[in-house]
Amino acid sequence: MKKRLTLFGMLLLALTMQAQWAQPKEDLSNTARKFTIDLTEDGKAQMVCYLPVTPSGKAIVGVPGGGYSVLSNTHEGYLACGWMNGRGIAYFVVNYRLPNGDRTIPMGDVQKGIRTVRDSASVWGINPHDVGIMGFSAGGHLSSVVSTLSDYDARPDFSILFYPVISMDERVSHKWSCINFLGEEGHKDPKLVGQYSTQNAVRRHLTPPALIISASDDRLVPLVTNGIQYYSAMRMAGNDCSMLVYPTGDHGFGFGPWFKYHDQMLADLGNWLDHLKAPKPGAVKVACIGNSITDGHGIDMATAYGYPAELQKILGDNYWVKNFGVSGRTMLNKGDMPYMNELAWKDALAFEPDVVVIKLGTNDTKPQNWQYGAEFKQDLEQMLLTLCPALKQPAKKNKRARAYEPTKPLIYLCTPIPALKPSWDINDSIIVNGVIPIQQEVAQKYGLKVIDLHTLFAGDADKMQDDGIHPDGKGARRIAEIVAGAIK
Repeated sequence: MKKRLTLFGMLLLALTMQAQWAQPKEDLSNTARKFTIDLTEDGKAQMVCYLPVTPSGKAIVGVPGGGYSVLSNTHEGYLACGWMNGRGIAYFVVNYRLPNGDRTIPMGDVQKGIRTVRDSASVWGINPHDVGIMGFSAGGHLSSVVSTLSDYDARPDFSILFYPVISMDERVSHKWSCINFLGEEGHKDPKLVGQYSTQNAVRRHLTPPALIISASDDRLVPLVTNGIQYYSAMRMAGNDCSMLVYPTGDHGFGFGPWFKYHDQMLADLGNWLDHLKAPKPGAVKVACIGNSITDGHGIDMATAYGYPAELQKILGDNYWVKNFGVSGRTMLNKGDMPYMNELAWKDALAFEPDVVVIKLGTNDTKPQNWQYGAEFKQDLEQMLLTLCPALKQPAKKNKRARAYEPTKPLIYLCTPIPALKPSWDINDSIIVNGVIPIQQEVAQKYGLKVIDLHTLFAGDADKMQDDGIHPDGKGARRIAEIVAGAIK
């Protein structure tokens, strides 16, 4: 009996050792430097850093899964370092603290990781505007939370979500991820469940491009009620989003070589990353602030075909154009939907632009808004002085050039394009006799340039949508040409 037990013990030991030998190890052949940073003073949250021998400027912050109860940081963490560094990508694995019902703990750790990478970008050979996030399962949920709900400086530039938990509704998601993240009481709160079900947090133009990777036979985190929901929200918003669904693989394959489609997955991921264009270091940053005409209302995939996207194409790689338009918004702070109450406004300020193009005023002409028209000037001035506090000083003239010296950011005021129809009670007469004269007066006061879209676009009625308010795709291109001409 004793001999039989000894043989069993030896067999068990052999199997254990075999499993350890079979476990793939991190490949450091393309790693110039590996080190660990404490993200908290007590060292309970750490970031393991892998800097490549030949940096491309791109960086990815990895967020392991584990149902918010453990960290699966081997195949959902360290194993990716060889492939990443081989492509010149700086790679960072965040070993975040578990929430135990306090969602702010892991959120704060990952946000600290992203900020640390950006703060150290020049030292580590990284483009601070090409820092992505890659999360797995519950780490995919955490990555999507950081991608949608973080402040601008901690929001990644792109997201890679492996078989992500997206919904916090335990009936259609992974129950224990929901409970562990929101807490015993929080996971019963419909408001919290809705807020942290991140398909509800996607914002047009503001949520970064995403790639979702899953297996069709995932039995742990239902694909249809999680990953597909995030993809649908991104696509409905017109944001850049792609999805890779492999026939089999179940849940948790990560970067494990045992995944049947491992090589194909790496090729697909690499191809997606290769086509993900990052802004050129040092590019002139252009912020397009405005209402639905800037947002791209009625233009499918406005992120790619709205006027700011067309402006980017015209200006080229030496410029970085971002769309901060929000449909229906007003310049008036007492309007029905004031622009300066929006996340887009907060993001535009955090963007720290070199050039700002402001196109607001159309929705202000609606009766419920223009009743406060007497405050349009002061609200416009508030926006300008927030963007450029230096405007508080009187505009200085360059005597030699007989022109005003440019401020930073350089601000352009666009007059509204003509309203060909009174759709939504928008009034072209108020645009001409109310909004535009105030814009011209304020521009004169602060030495700003006015782009007179109302006049320059007047002959382009054939480039309007049927509502007579919004330009179509050709109209968006026409606006971009006019604005580009002024900037150049």
